Amino acid sequence: MSALPAQAQAKLKVAAIYTVPVEQQWVSRIHKALSAAKARGEIDYVFSENTANADYERVMRQYAESGNTLILGEVFGVEAAARKVAKDYPKVNFLMGSSGKPQAPNFSVFDNYIQEPAYLSGMIAGGVSKSGHIGMVGGYPIPEVNRLMHAFMAGAKETNPKVKFTVSFIGSWFDPPKAKEAAFAMIDKGADVLYAERFGVSDAAKEKGKLAIGNVINTQPQYPDTVVSSALWNMEPTVDTAIKKVKAGQFKGEDYGPYSMMKHKGSELSPLGTFEGKVPAEVVAKVKAKEAAILSGGFKVPVVETEPKSN
Repeated sequence: MSALPAQAQAKLKVAAIYTVPVEQQWVSRIHKALSAAKARGEIDYVFSENTANADYERVMRQYAESGNTLILGEVFGVEAAARKVAKDYPKVNFLMGSSGKPQAPNFSVFDNYIQEPAYLSGMIAGGVSKSGHIGMVGGYPIPEVNRLMHAFMAGAKETNPKVKFTVSFIGSWFDPPKAKEAAFAMIDKGADVLYAERFGVSDAAKEKGKLAIGNVINTQPQYPDTVVSSALWNMEPTVDTAIKKVKAGQFKGEDYGPYSMMKHKGSELSPLGTFEGKVPAEVVAKVKAKEAAILSGGFKVPVVETEPKSN
């Protein structure tokens, strides 16, 4: 009997577990990449959102038991539990946003290594700030956030060596009202450009007629007069590589972090869009030169993961 044609073979079953709503910046990028693979007919895709840390292990086990071959999610608050589940299901492949290392044989990790476009967006921020005071609102001071903030700050100092920063963390991954209040406080202190690591910051900037720099996703369409540029994270290179490896039987515990770098198209600086012609030409030229240096390997953005402080 002849083998089944490719289209008749069972699709790869993929599940994702998110601790926040899928519209939250970070997980929205994973969801977008998986939804695209589903739309192409490559995978069957199911997901759970707003999963509490206390419930995470149970949901992971449920997905593993129900025949999913690849499971994705973010396990920053549940590292030990997630790794335990992976050990219990050696034939299931896990790809998790994590601060830790890969775990043989089946637990791979990824992260949003988008410090390169974060540096470039900082150069723009330093170049458009008139007060020389930039406000930065983050979720939690963990390595994943800290490295982007430090890269942004280093970029801003390149175009404005005297720039001053006010840094604040709201203690939540999704609390737009709290982020907005933190941003208002910074504007009151004189900040005229805000680094919007969280949702809510750009709302404050818009209300007060200030500028914002986005993170992970491009929100300029929603804030055409506020968001100058953003460091974008594209999860497609990470997700598509994992799917290919699972299908080929080659998935193993490894670090997928590099697939978020600019050379893999895992990250990029968003186009200036509505701010085309409004950012000083010399700043744009410097940013383009630095972007070329990053892509050629001539410049490496420093990775600093300590908590950034106001100065």
